[in-house]
Amino acid sequence: MQNTHIPALTRQLHIALLDIMAVMNNPKVDEAMVRAAGLSLDRALFALLVSVERFGPLGIVELADRVGRDYTTVSRQVAKLDELGLVERRGSARDRRVREASITLAGKEMTDFVDAARARMASEIFESWEEEDVGDLVRLVQKLAKGMREATASSPHDTSQGS
Repeated sequence: MQNTHIPALTRQLHIALLDIMAVMNNPKVDEAMVRAAGLSLDRALFALLVSVERFGPLGIVELADRVGRDYTTVSRQVAKLDELGLVERRGSARDRRVREASITLAGKEMTDFVDAARARMASEIFESWEEEDVGDLVRLVQKLAKGMREATASSPHDTSQGS
């Protein structure tokens, strides 16, 4: 494959991804999603609950890395989710020194409401798209995400600086 055009496309992709991250990290978007789902949940807890449901059980440090927050803050927030009955904390089966958060039935029910709200919002975005285009987007973004995970897992370079 000829790669001479890749640097310009990479820059365009990076800008698009930064735009997407700005929307996804916007507190107003999370608040709108929680409202659309008919829920009452502090915005700071929202991303944690969804991450635990999608990727859990997760250790606190791994969860903090995923959401880009300090682990001590995440630990307090997970304790709040535990108090609300949305997650439960327990020792890891692999390493008893690690405390993991996993979703409860009540937490899963809440994320199901969020998924329904997200689907309604996405349908508005994609209403003018061809179904094949949406499928291609999903497939290619999954491929990109996999490549990025693999590159950062095997890279000797420090990737902690983000964008």
